[in-house]
Amino acid sequence: MKILIVNGPNINLLGIREKGIYGNTSYEMLCEKLKENAKELSLDIDIIQSNIEGEIINYIQNALRTYDGVIINPGAYTHYSIAIYDAIKAVNIPTIEVHISNIYNREEYRRKSVIAPACIGQISGFGIYGYTMAMIGMKNYLENLDKL
Repeated sequence: MKILIVNGPNINLLGIREKGIYGNTSYEMLCEKLKENAKELSLDIDIIQSNIEGEIINYIQNALRTYDGVIINPGAYTHYSIAIYDAIKAVNIPTIEVHISNIYNREEYRRKSVIAPACIGQISGFGIYGYTMAMIGMKNYLENLDKL
């Protein structure tokens, strides 16, 4: 199974930005941990990050016929990017939305995801472990598609 992990704006600043919310783990450490976990789960992953909405849309569109699933942390685009929502719907690849913090326990404007309705699920509030949870969930989902 081939999975694309897409990280949106400011995720590249993990370990630097708002450590009380996002923790001390750097983006590089996150990527290494995800590669280790993917290997243990027998998943083939690619990880990308962009601060630019159009690039994220291009990554999602280019995932078509290449990836079995997408895991996305859209960052702040979560709350207003209909374009990313449309891209996920257009390619029709199973997608899981991930957030390091619990977006429902934050500022009011962060409590709404316009991306989630395009996804098979959402994981929020488990720190960087949420990505691993998403990989486990995606693997289970893809292995059991015929039983859904």
